[in-house]
Amino acid sequence: MDQLCIHSTIVTISVLDVHLLLPFCRGHSRLIGSPQPVVAKVGDDVILPCHLEPAVDVATKTLEWTRSDLKPRFVYLWYAGQDYDDMKNPSYKGRTSLFTDELKRGNISLKLSNVKLADEGKYRCYIPDRNEESVIELVVGSVSSPGIRLAGLDKSTNGVVLQCESKGWYPEPEVLWLDGEGNVLSAGPTETVRGPDDLYTVSSRVTVDKRHGNRFTCRVQQNNINQTRETHIHFLDDFFKVQSRSSATTVGLAVSLAVSIMLSVLLLLLLWKKNMSKRNQMDEVEPEDQNNDNAETELLTEDSQNETKQMGRHQAAASRSSSSLLQDENQSGKKREDNLQKELEDKEKKWENQLHDEKQRGKKTEDALKKELEDKNKKVSDEKNELGEEEKKQQKDLVNNNTQLEEPTSSERTSAARMSRIRA
Repeated sequence: MDQLCIHSTIVTISVLDVHLLLPFCRGHSRLIGSPQPVVAKVGDDVILPCHLEPAVDVATKTLEWTRSDLKPRFVYLWYAGQDYDDMKNPSYKGRTSLFTDELKRGNISLKLSNVKLADEGKYRCYIPDRNEESVIELVVGSVSSPGIRLAGLDKSTNGVVLQCESKGWYPEPEVLWLDGEGNVLSAGPTETVRGPDDLYTVSSRVTVDKRHGNRFTCRVQQNNINQTRETHIHFLDDFFKVQSRSSATTVGLAVSLAVSIMLSVLLLLLLWKKNMSKRNQMDEVEPEDQNNDNAETELLTEDSQNETKQMGRHQAAASRSSSSLLQDENQSGKKREDNLQKELEDKEKKWENQLHDEKQRGKKTEDALKKELEDKNKKVSDEKNELGEEEKKQQKDLVNNNTQLEEPTSSERTSAARMSRIRA
């Protein structure tokens, strides 16, 4: 019996020691946030991490999430065991919450729903009773997929001008053009426009030809939020050959016209020299032969005039033939160019439709995944509730068992009475 009393005294002292030392142990807990900025996209949900380590129950404490650059500064306030919504900044009402089941484990992380560009900044996680705080930075970004279209033809290089455009970016991104082997192409300066919603629209042009291959990529990236979007365009193998043939035809027509003009000028010069030579010969003839010579001169002049008229007719016919040929070739080249432009526009429209279909399929898949995730979360929540009820039931059974163990049985009461009589 003495040993039993001593053991009970030791147990009591140990329990007292634990209760006395527990506040000191709690004092060593630290509030831990995120050393790196938390990145989120516009429209997403994000969690700003903040917890005590080692874990301490803070369900009954006052908990603050604030931003010093806002008025009112409260993003979330937990007071007297509930969400104190009256002091919350209006822009955050209905969008912030805590994991109340985790408060007893020291987890006071903030969930921010439907992120906006204005949410970017530094957030302060603070426990007034412990005078502990942690600052977490939130970086907000917005992205979108780019599109490529044919902007024109560069006849000087037999190349094609491509334009890439992407809307709805934040922060401002950069645009890169790549060939089929992943090499960066030299492009013009990127045009950037910032809209009233603070989102950026960027566009860039590049001239490509057969030296660069037939597959090209437009890449839009933002390193601060670690986001990249890109799209591709692919030309047929003979696409640039068609462009080369069209340019060669135009050059050939120009050369033919120049040669025709030069031949016509040369022919006129020859006729003029011939006429001048005949006139000089007639001036040297003696006067007595002038009458005969005059007749001959008249005949020669008429012949020359006839020859000149005939050559003029040939020249006009040649000019008309060259002009007609040039016009026909120009019309044929223009027709081929129009057909090629139409073919490219049809392909561009087809690619846009395919891209739209891909986006629709991706959206459907995303919606299905969200629904599946919601169902799983609901299932997990139900299981947690069941486990909680079962845990409460087990605790109740344990309390009942302990009560039964503490009550003495009838045999024990009889033995105790006998011992009392013996001692007496």
